[in-house]
Amino acid sequence: MPANAGIRTNSRSLLSGLLAILVVAAAASLSSLATSPNTALWYGELKKPWFIPPSPVFGAVWTVLYVLMAFAFWRIASGPSETPGWRLAIRLFLAQLAFNVVWSFLFFGAHSPLMALIDIVARWLLIVATIAAFWPLDRPAALALVPVVAWIAFGIVLNVAIWRLN
Repeated sequence: MPANAGIRTNSRSLLSGLLAILVVAAAASLSSLATSPNTALWYGELKKPWFIPPSPVFGAVWTVLYVLMAFAFWRIASGPSETPGWRLAIRLFLAQLAFNVVWSFLFFGAHSPLMALIDIVARWLLIVATIAAFWPLDRPAALALVPVVAWIAFGIVLNVAIWRLN
């Protein structure tokens, strides 16, 4: 699909939208499995940098980011699969989403800020690659991921600080 060409308005678009919501919601739910049981005890005991946002900010930001990711994935998944670069764009998106889930299990589940740091840097690179792959296919989809890459960059800074402090 050429840049800014829009999405198909047919049953494929509807199915792609449902798929996008399910895939992103599944990732959010899986991440929550590792995060929720560890926030009060283990995470609560960690030394944290002065610039860490309050806990409610994380929930609000992640809600918006997951909506943006689902929107971006829907726009790409709705495009013609025979378009050059479409399959790579889908694979990159799914890979970065998988790294998102793995980060939660490494940081909160395994209590390993160092392993989580390795994961989050790889995820940031995957999001940058995803944006680059989305750009020629659908610019609104690519732009929807810019806040994600910015938040993950901030997450890297937080992850480094927590690792160093603990």
